[in-house]
Formats: sequence, structure tokens, C-alpha cells
Amino acid sequence: MSDPTTTPPTQTPRPRGRRKVEIGTVTSDKMDKTRRVEVSRLVPHPKYGKYQKHRTVCYVHDEQNETRVGDLVEIIETRPLSKSKRWRLLRIVRKAPAHEEADARKAVLDAQANAEAESAPGQADA
Repeated sequence: MSDPTTTPPTQTPRPRGRRKVEIGTVTSDKMDKTRRVEVSRLVPHPKYGKYQKHRTVCYVHDEQNETRVGDLVEIIETRPLSKSKRWRLLRIVRKAPAHEEADARKAVLDAQANAEAESAPGQADA
């Protein structure tokens, strides 16, 4: 019936499922390393066909706390990180305009503080 000399077919590892990637807006940054992101989509009404806005709220892991309210971000599905966190921050698509100005001002002030700190020890030695 079956030939004992034939080897059983080798099992190939199954490919891992594709992770979902979504784009949404940060609506809350009050938690440490966690952001609340709203993903909006248009869905046609089942009977009338008119498009309605629906939203999904995702809790996203942001390791460096780099996003702020109003930022447009790309998120990727991941393993459960906590009771409600199932997404990770992939990248920041667009910073909120108000935060870009604040970040630029902060960078200038930090550069000035660093320049003053570097020049202060030099003057103490002279």
C-alpha cells in the first residue's frame, strides 16, 4: 500500500498573518507611554447608502512619548501590551501645527542653554 522508503512531506512554517496598519489622530496624551488614537472611516448606510462617519478608538504604545494631541500617526496592530493596548506607534505622519512651533521654540531654547553651559566653564578657568 504505502512505500516505506518514501519520506513524509516536510512541514513548512505557516506564514504569520498580516498586521493591520491604520492612520489616525491622537486625541489624548495624558498617559505615560500610551496615546488614545481615533481612526475615522466612512461607512455606507445599509439601507439608504448615505455615507456616515464612524470612528474607532485605539490605545497605542508610544515608547518615547513623542506624539501630542492633534498629530496624525500611523499605528500597527501588535500583541496585547496591557488590558486595553493592542497597537504600537509606527510613525508620525504629520505633527500638529501648534506643536511644531512649540517644538521649534524649545529646540532654540535648548541650544541657547547648551551654548551658555559650554561657555560658562571656559570662563571660570580663565
